[in-house]
Amino acid sequence: MDMESTVMELIINAGESRSCAMQALQAARKYQWDQVDILLAESKLAAKRAHGVQTELIGQDEGEGKLPVNLIMVHAQDHIMNAMLARELVEELVRVYRILDLNGVKTL
Repeated sequence: MDMESTVMELIINAGESRSCAMQALQAARKYQWDQVDILLAESKLAAKRAHGVQTELIGQDEGEGKLPVNLIMVHAQDHIMNAMLARELVEELVRVYRILDLNGVKTL
C-alpha cells in the first residue's frame, strides 16, 4: 500500500464529506429538502469511503505500531473527525430547519 496515496484518499474523502454536509446546510436554509437529502447522502457515502480506508489502515497496523505515524497521518485523522462532527451537527440543524418549515417560519 502506498501510504502517501492512502493518506490523500482519507483527506479527499473526508473533505468531500464535510463539503457536502455544509452544502446541505445551505440548502436547508433555503428549505430545498430534495437537495438537502441528496447532499447528506453524498456526505455519508464519502464518509463511508474515508472510514473504509481508515479501517484498512487500522487492520494493517494491528495495534502494534506497524504503520508510521507522521504529521500527514495525524492531519488526515483530523479531517475525518472534523467531517464526522460537521455532518452530525448539520443533521441536527437540518432537523431544526425542517421544524421551522413545517411551522411556516420562512426566515430566521
